[in-house]
Amino acid sequence: MISTAKIFEVNKTNFEKEVIQNKVPVVLEFGASWCGPCHIIAPIMEELAIEYDRIIKFCKLDTDENAEIKEKYGISDLPTILLLNNGSVADIIVGTKPKSEIKMKIDNLLNSYSK
Repeated sequence: MISTAKIFEVNKTNFEKEVIQNKVPVVLEFGASWCGPCHIIAPIMEELAIEYDRIIKFCKLDTDENAEIKEKYGISDLPTILLLNNGSVADIIVGTKPKSEIKMKIDNLLNSYSK
C-alpha cells in the first residue's frame, strides 16, 4: 500500500492549533504560488512528509494570504522552512536545498525532540 501523507495548509485561523500547540515536531514551509523555487522544493517536501508520516507534521503557509505570520517570523526569502519543537523554532532552512540536507536537519530535530 502506498502512503499518502498530507501536508497541511495552515493559515491565521488554524496556525496556533496546527503549528504552535502541536504535540509533535512541525516542519513549516513558507511559500507562495508565484514562487518558482517553492515549486522546485514541493516534491521533496511531499516525499519527506511520506517518509516521516506520523512522526512529524508537515505544514505549508501561503505568505501572500498570511502576511502577519510571515512578518512575525521575519521571513524575507521564499521558500523558508522552519523546524519547530514544542512551538519554538529549532532550525531554519532558507531557499531550495537538496533532500539530503533537509532530511539531516529533520533528523537533528527528532534527536533533540523534547516531549
